[in-house]
Amino acid sequence: MQKVIFLLLRRMRMPLIVLIATYAISIVGMTLIPGVDDQGQPWRMDFFHAIYFVSFLGSTIGFGEIPYPFTAAQRMWTTVIIYAAVVSWLYAIGSILALIQDQGFRRVLAQSALMRKVRRIQEPFYIICGYGDAGSWLVRELNERSMQCVVIDKAQEKILDLEVEDLAYSVPGLHADATEAESLIMSGLKLPNCVGVIGLTGSDSANLTIAITSKLLAPELPVICQSDSEDTAANMASFGTDHVVDPFEIFASRFAMMFHSPSMYLVYEWMTGVHNAPLSDFRSPPHGNWILCGYGRFGKAVRKHLAVEGVETRIIEADVERTGPPEGSIEGRGTEAGTLILAGIESVDGIIAGTDDDTNNLSVLITACNLNPELFTVIRQNHRANDAIFQAARADLVMQPGTITAQYILNLILAPLLDDFLRLAHDCDDAWANVLVSRVAGVVEDIAPETWAVQISPLDTPAVFDCLIRGEEVRLGHICSDPRDRDTALPCVPLLIKRDDSSVLLPDMQESLQANDRILFCGREEARYHLEHNMRDHQALYYSRTGDDRPSGVVWRHLTRHVEQDVNR
Repeated sequence: MQKVIFLLLRRMRMPLIVLIATYAISIVGMTLIPGVDDQGQPWRMDFFHAIYFVSFLGSTIGFGEIPYPFTAAQRMWTTVIIYAAVVSWLYAIGSILALIQDQGFRRVLAQSALMRKVRRIQEPFYIICGYGDAGSWLVRELNERSMQCVVIDKAQEKILDLEVEDLAYSVPGLHADATEAESLIMSGLKLPNCVGVIGLTGSDSANLTIAITSKLLAPELPVICQSDSEDTAANMASFGTDHVVDPFEIFASRFAMMFHSPSMYLVYEWMTGVHNAPLSDFRSPPHGNWILCGYGRFGKAVRKHLAVEGVETRIIEADVERTGPPEGSIEGRGTEAGTLILAGIESVDGIIAGTDDDTNNLSVLITACNLNPELFTVIRQNHRANDAIFQAARADLVMQPGTITAQYILNLILAPLLDDFLRLAHDCDDAWANVLVSRVAGVVEDIAPETWAVQISPLDTPAVFDCLIRGEEVRLGHICSDPRDRDTALPCVPLLIKRDDSSVLLPDMQESLQANDRILFCGREEARYHLEHNMRDHQALYYSRTGDDRPSGVVWRHLTRHVEQDVNR
């Protein structure tokens, strides 16, 4: 606000001087020019009447001559006042309009408005740097879950897109460079309810700067950043960045998982799926020979993980000197039939269109399918704006870097234990994954399950914690039963119990809970609310443990005491 006032006074200094001088001279002139009263006697206007007359004359022109009819000299001076006031006001109004259109002033106004909005946020919020594919997807998912965030982007059109986005709750957006410390501070970095910073600018160097700045200014806040480079990721990790997200590495590792454990891949897809999205189908890509078009960061990650699974890839790369593909690679884009035939398209089992150009990837896919309709197709989609044409292409698997990044970060926010669960589940065999798939499919029907985590603590689960303090046993099955009918299980599956340094995968319902246990669940959205009710409400937990639906209020206990006495007899 100080900047707004400073700019306003600096830009309006000369117009204000002109207005003040015009009014001052006009008022003094009216007091000096002699007039005549109603008795024909000489009369001079006092300052009060002069100020009043000049004030309404300069704005409206039409109230008349006060308090007596003017002389010729006074009317001549009034004519001068009229034109001087009009010119002065036109000059002032023009200056105001020019100031309003000034980009610097509008930016300061936007920054001031953002700071006021951020200060009014009472709930915990995240600062999201970058409103591209990943940032916009993450903002929408957080908004649907009533979680607050503040967006910074240096592209004005991205902030305008945010303002017109159909969101349930307003999200403050700042047009600024997120690598500048002042931008992060204006967005609430040092406010007590800021709970994290997320760097999704699309530039590794910018994300690195954001991570360093955030850790220096607010070292206690968690920082999550996207990085597509191993060197940048290592640099981020060296000074304490909490999570470094590489969408190419994430996809490559999960895609390779499809070859040796399709059920485990299905577990990953379901656990990290989009909110209310349909369940993914079971898919098993063929082993054998594959063609990989594009040997950039994505291509290198995919080839590395497929090599571990024993899958051979034939590389097609347009810029051989820059990417340095292995010996035997074919130079070309892969969009031409001749290049694909040279790579043996008619005899391979699958193709991966993984360049950084969406048009080229679609062209590779269409050309390859015309030459070999039996191919298993994987395509990289770089921009979410092309969703419609990529859906029309009907590829077997679509890789979207922005969506993968946003999904991974969302899971870190909503269910921090999910990363531990997926890491432990990766070491389990396919039979274990089949059991998990069947259990999850039995409770979630046809949409991807919600994942959430709870901790047994006095604040989060007071009913359970009080029972444990009193030495009473609370089993996992007690909190997973319907509070309206304890014989009916809630549509959820406990995935993991993390207890001190130990972890229990797919715990049994007879597992006894302990204080400070952290439990990961997946299931339907309504199961989460019933489960939290069981853990917070003492009466609901008592009913789940004993089957006795006792009155909870003093009045009801008094009115039903004779019933309890008859039962005891």
